[in-house]
Amino acid sequence: MNPRFEQQSSGSIPSINSESEAVAPQDTPSKHRRRWPLIAGLSAVAIVASGSVAFAEVQKTVTLDVDGTTKTITTYAGSVAGMLESQGVRLGERDVVAPGTDAKLSDGDQVVVRYARQVTMTDGDAERDVWVTVTDAGEALTTLAERGGDVALVASRSGDRASLPLRLNDDGPVAVVADGTTRVVEDHSASVDEVLDGLEVELDKDDLVSIAPVASLAQDKAIAAKDATSAEKAGADVAIQVQRVESKKVTRKANLDFDTKTVQDDDRYEDEDNLVRTEGEQGVRTRVVLVRMVDGEIVSRKELSNAVTKKPVDRVVVEGTKERPVAEEATADVEPTKSSPVPAGSAREIGQQMAAARGWTGEEWTCLDLLWERESGWNHLAANPSSGAYGIAQALPGDKMASAGADWATNPATQIEWGLGYIADRYGTPCGAWGHSESVGWY
Repeated sequence: MNPRFEQQSSGSIPSINSESEAVAPQDTPSKHRRRWPLIAGLSAVAIVASGSVAFAEVQKTVTLDVDGTTKTITTYAGSVAGMLESQGVRLGERDVVAPGTDAKLSDGDQVVVRYARQVTMTDGDAERDVWVTVTDAGEALTTLAERGGDVALVASRSGDRASLPLRLNDDGPVAVVADGTTRVVEDHSASVDEVLDGLEVELDKDDLVSIAPVASLAQDKAIAAKDATSAEKAGADVAIQVQRVESKKVTRKANLDFDTKTVQDDDRYEDEDNLVRTEGEQGVRTRVVLVRMVDGEIVSRKELSNAVTKKPVDRVVVEGTKERPVAEEATADVEPTKSSPVPAGSAREIGQQMAAARGWTGEEWTCLDLLWERESGWNHLAANPSSGAYGIAQALPGDKMASAGADWATNPATQIEWGLGYIADRYGTPCGAWGHSESVGWY
């Protein structure tokens, strides 16, 4: 017995959602070899066997066609149901049989059985599950297309395998469109996997495999019209189309500007330059998008995340508000009081030597000595707790002296070098600085 007659009915196929629908072949003439024969009273509605009808047990010869496989049998059954039962043909609620199961069986009759199968179809925008009672993908496509528009069947995927619960094409060769080429396979009885394996077309788990009419290939921009024409000339009206799918995460980062804030300090003189307490630092916003491409073309983008991954740091500037006191006016050209002798090896001695190297001796040295004696007592560790001034020259802030050396906080010579340069740039000479200090109380 042909094993196809022992096929399980669609009753063993898992149920689908309420949107699924049954599709039966049209009762029209067809050029296909294994399409529905023209039998009067053929119904597109699935018929459920509901018991046998008593008929005279007379030997008769009938033709039985089960899903396109035909054989001639001799039977004493009086009804279609009885004959199917004797042949081990089991029907499910969606399967179709013509004539009906309760029909009287006569000598010379032809009985056609079509099992219902669930397939996934797409119109290019959405997919849905339907039930069909046809023998191959070509007939299913023709039947579905009569509802309007181009349709295709979506092959089920399991890892690197692809399958379809229908034969591909009972009437001719099958075209295969993959990786920019179109080839025609004569063995139309093979399964989807067998056809692809024969052409060494390897599938990735994300690739799409569909079965579509060859006539629709010319509408695909990725397929040359001549390839579609060649497939049609070879007699192929069904094509297996393999579309390469790639999904990848794309990360984009954008800088976020920081703000500048000004704070006031009552202990800092208002005529001093603003102090930068905190340097500003840009933040970062990171966006991750899942990009899906089919045959190299982007078909969708899905945002996975969009968040600030590094917060910006504000720039903080300190502004002084303290008013500097005004000293009584003094005559800048009044001869300074002579300074006391300079102890050997002291900061004063170092200052006297470094001032002399600039040509500041005699009266200029005296002005410098008086100025820094007033400011710090020549103490390189002197610190003003209210203003923050530091060192022999009372630099404000103290780290200004870093321009003269990294050891500005502990080395008298470094402080003196910076102080002499400051006096030269701002006042020209020590006596110029002393005169200004005498006039306004600071230099």
